[in-house]
Amino acid sequence: MEVGAEGFARRLPRLRRRILRAAFVALDMEFTGLHSTSLPNNEPSLFDSPAERYVKARQSVQRFTLVQLGLAIFSKENSSKDVEFTLSASSIQFLSHYGFDYNKFLKDGIPYMNEVQEEILRQRLLSGTWKVCSTSNADRDVLKKAIDEVTSWIAVAKEEDTMILQDLNGDHVLEVQLVLRQALENIWTEPLGDKKVMVKKVSPEHRQLLENSSYDHCQKKLILLSARGFTNLFQILVKANKPLVGHNMFMDLMHLHDKFYRPLPESYEEFKRNIHNLFPVIIDTKTVTKSVQKKCLFPRVSSLLEVYAVLCSSNLNPKGPPCPVIALASGCSRYAEKKSPHEAGYDAFLCGSVLLMSAHLLLCRSTDDAVEADPSFSQYLTVLAEHVNKVNFIRGGVSSINFSGEDVPCRHPPALIVHVQGWPGLTERQIYQEFKARCRFDVRRLSKNQFILLSSQYKHVRLVLRDYRHHPHLQVSVYRHWRHSPSVNCLLQISGIVALWSVLAFALGGTSSC
Repeated sequence: MEVGAEGFARRLPRLRRRILRAAFVALDMEFTGLHSTSLPNNEPSLFDSPAERYVKARQSVQRFTLVQLGLAIFSKENSSKDVEFTLSASSIQFLSHYGFDYNKFLKDGIPYMNEVQEEILRQRLLSGTWKVCSTSNADRDVLKKAIDEVTSWIAVAKEEDTMILQDLNGDHVLEVQLVLRQALENIWTEPLGDKKVMVKKVSPEHRQLLENSSYDHCQKKLILLSARGFTNLFQILVKANKPLVGHNMFMDLMHLHDKFYRPLPESYEEFKRNIHNLFPVIIDTKTVTKSVQKKCLFPRVSSLLEVYAVLCSSNLNPKGPPCPVIALASGCSRYAEKKSPHEAGYDAFLCGSVLLMSAHLLLCRSTDDAVEADPSFSQYLTVLAEHVNKVNFIRGGVSSINFSGEDVPCRHPPALIVHVQGWPGLTERQIYQEFKARCRFDVRRLSKNQFILLSSQYKHVRLVLRDYRHHPHLQVSVYRHWRHSPSVNCLLQISGIVALWSVLAFALGGTSSC
């Protein structure tokens, strides 16, 4: 089901009940951008350690926002999916290609805030320094129209007279009341359903009594609850302590932390600890499917939709019992009829489905004994244990980030070193363009005339070593740290100088004593 701002608060209790009885929850997000192009050297690189990548990604996360957040809530009886709405031009173009409705996002987006923002709002509410901020022209027009109507009416109205403001949406119902109450001390407001507000002329004394009553729909705690928006559901997810499933979910976790919990810390290790405390069990289907591809006769596919299609169509487990049926809940049937890639709710459903099918396949391959027809999710967790809390790390110094332990370096093909001769002023970008026609390398300058190349594929390393064997300006060889590192060379030079002075001192000392 698709949920926007207007129906979110009403559906929150239902979502809470579903999450509490779920086996696990799958999540996917769509952002206004991934990597900020305005920041220098911010692109992911094979040279990146997890901490270095975190610093790069942190700068981007702070610049971008969410446009969609999808949840797929999987329970034993069925699976259900509830989509929550939450702009770099490339992301807008990319998502629009897949049918994303940005007008709907701007009109019906669910608000959210992290703990720091919530505390600021709480203090302003207590001190009375808060104000309503409507940023869109449409919002300002609605508020101006309401104020004009009420001020014209109140000039001739008597105490206890009432009027009705009509055709308001969910957000405007609250905002109109707050603005009117701030501007006029002799009126009282009450919501009438989802789209109407009753305005009543009262004395200031009567107004004060009404404000202190428990029936005030604009109480500060209700304002705070409304402003928190999706953060209310995030806190339900945290308290429910259910396994959280995603696909390539490093950026998802960073946005979860920054937007709904606290601003991202400077320390990578602190970020890992915080995420592990919030979600003790995390499963990245990208990490899981890498293992399935190695252990089973599984074609090498990259996208989540392709993995899902292979698991659905291939006879990868001819002897074992079939995978449990994954049934869509009512209100989500359109995902059974039409593929919707890069729609967050659909991708969350794919994540959960891929996890179940992969875990079932691994369970059947893990034993020679017959697997029962309807395995429990705890049995699936057992065969997934080696992948729990390990989130895929795209193009970097480790294959995955371990949120419950130390990150283990991955094994790359050997680095290459390029010595430049007779080609002055060469840049990293020019070196990259030189090799781009043959294969993809990440480039980093080592010294004035030396560059290091890193590739994720051995065949590219072999190809470059072969083709550049007799190049007139670029001498390419395998990088040896002890031989090519400037720091090691500097240390060797210093050691050589010290050794030379020691020999001279010994020789001169021996001569003078004769």
